[in-house]
Amino acid sequence: MTAVTRAARAVSRAVLIGGLIGTVAACGTGTPASSEAQSAPGRGPGAWQEPAAYTYTLRSSEGERSLLGTFRISVRDGAVVQAAGLDDAGRRAVESAPDVVPTLGELLAELESARRDDADTAEAEYAADGHPVRIVLDGEENAVDDEARYVITAYERANSRRAGDLADPRPGT
Repeated sequence: MTAVTRAARAVSRAVLIGGLIGTVAACGTGTPASSEAQSAPGRGPGAWQEPAAYTYTLRSSEGERSLLGTFRISVRDGAVVQAAGLDDAGRRAVESAPDVVPTLGELLAELESARRDDADTAEAEYAADGHPVRIVLDGEENAVDDEARYVITAYERANSRRAGDLADPRPGT
């Protein structure tokens, strides 16, 4: 795919997303979109500052990578301090390569790197507060197993919890 074609696709997506958001906003449901994911321009890494401490659940799928499975992750000062696999694939990943479990900042850096490298797909959706809730990457559309899909749930800043609870890897705690 040529650079011109990629640029045209990016502009088309931006116009489509902008139009879609404008249409939805015009409906005037009166309900804030605080819990809904958004992919609007202006959302994302520039609008969200990674907090010093937080926990989240990550479901990582697709592609041939060591980071596959579901994980509960605790982050402090920009580093993963606790990671627990919540399924068989996640447990194997944590046991074999614990250093590949990412912070949200690292996932956003991977997204930005894919965009700079002109990946065929480098998309994200964001929560109302700006943290990512879904990231989809595909370096080359016709390449096999270079895809990555990340779904982020149960995100919680640590300041809303007791400090001693930060490293508890169980979902919903």
